[in-house]
Parts: sequence; C-alpha cells; structure tokens
Amino acid sequence: MATILAHITVKPGTEAEWEAIAAELYAKSHELEDDILRYEYWRGAEPRTYYTLLSFPDHRAFIVHQTSDHHETASPNIGRVVEKIRLEWIDPISDSSPLPATNGQSAPEGADELTLKYTESYAAVVADWWHALR
Repeated sequence: MATILAHITVKPGTEAEWEAIAAELYAKSHELEDDILRYEYWRGAEPRTYYTLLSFPDHRAFIVHQTSDHHETASPNIGRVVEKIRLEWIDPISDSSPLPATNGQSAPEGADELTLKYTESYAAVVADWWHALR
C-alpha cells in the first residue's frame, strides 16, 4: 500500500485556479483509475495552504496515477500555480484505519521511461520507527 499526505502552498491569487485543477484531477482520477483507496483535497488553516491525501493498494498503483494522461496533462498547470509542495509518506495505525501499511516497490519489469523516472523520484519512504510499532 502507498499513502501520501501532500502539503501544498499555492502562489498568491491562484487559489481559485488551484481548486479548479484539484476538482478536475479528483473527478478524472476517480472516473478513470480503478486502484484508488483515497484521493481527496482539503484547504488548510493558513492562507494558500492545501492538503491532498492519496492512498493506493500499492506503490505501483500510485505510479500509474502519477503517470496517467490526466495527471500529466494537469502537471504544467499545477507547476504554474503551486509555490511549494512537500510529499510525506504516512502509515496508518493498525486498528485505527482501514488502510494497509505503506511499503515501497520497484518498477515492473519492462517499465517505460516515465514509469522508471517516477518510481525513482517518488519512492515510498518508510520511516524506520514504524517497523517497531507494526
């Protein structure tokens, strides 16, 4: 499984544009992808801050999401409005979440260049201290 909390700050004055991008990504991802466990957007308490929770059955399903046509089409628009983004791999607490543990995976045999690039760039980082609590 792969679960990420994205911490997003948008550029001043781009909040409405960001929310339109997020709404389109949400709709297309849920319409076109089969392996989404959670994919949601929220506004944060601080101005221009947003969060995205993404959860997939495994890391490869996350990479399929990242390399999807709808995500790749949105990427230039995201780059234009996002000031900074930090991806945080998170792990559900057993008996407190229906989601399975976060684990990394390598790219599948014969993967295309984009899949290889994204698998490396977005490798799941499993914190050492989680293992003692699982």
